Amino acid sequence: MDWLIIIGAIVSIIGLVGLVASALLVMRARKAGLEEDALKARMQKALVLNMGALALSTLGLMVVVLGIFLA
Repeated sequence: MDWLIIIGAIVSIIGLVGLVASALLVMRARKAGLEEDALKARMQKALVLNMGALALSTLGLMVVVLGIFLA
C-alpha cells in the first residue's frame, strides 16, 4: 500500500499549491486597487480555486490515511 500513500501525498501537495496560488491571487487583487465590483469578481474566482484546492488536499490526506491503515 506504499503506492497509495505516495499518490495521496502527491494529490495533497497539488492541493497545497492550489491554496498558495489562491492566496497569491487575492494579494494581487488587493494590491491592484480595483473598484469594489471588480475586486469582488476576482475574489469569487479565487474562492472557487481555494475551495477546489482545499477539497483536493483533503482528498489526498484521506488517501494517505487509508494507505496507512491498509499497510
